[in-house]
Amino acid sequence: QVQLVESGGGSVQAGGSLRLSCAAYGYIYSWYCMGWFRQAPGKEREGVALIDTVGSATSADSVKGRFTISQDSAKSTVYLQMNNLKPEDTAMYYCGFVYRGCTWALNAFNAWGQGTLVTVSA
Repeated sequence: QVQLVESGGGSVQAGGSLRLSCAAYGYIYSWYCMGWFRQAPGKEREGVALIDTVGSATSADSVKGRFTISQDSAKSTVYLQMNNLKPEDTAMYYCGFVYRGCTWALNAFNAWGQGTLVTVSA
């Protein structure tokens, strides 16, 4: 099993920045994919960014140019640098871990973090 520990959420004004971190612990093999998803009140969870252990990354159109996902494979940790935050970015952000296949499909993920709240005020 894998456990994920997230940190870095908070409250900022529009245009501000935050950096989220997610560390994975447990049975971690040489290749895996980790990603960030978010869920706003009353909405479904949506994908934000994914990255695998060789550094292949992708992000949702809504955050391209503003959010950057990165990883430190030695620490089994992924980061999400969020710049130029907008009120519509307000959501609970979740880190996900999947052993096989980097995918946006929620049911493919083997583990989820507890979530960290990001609030952006206008």
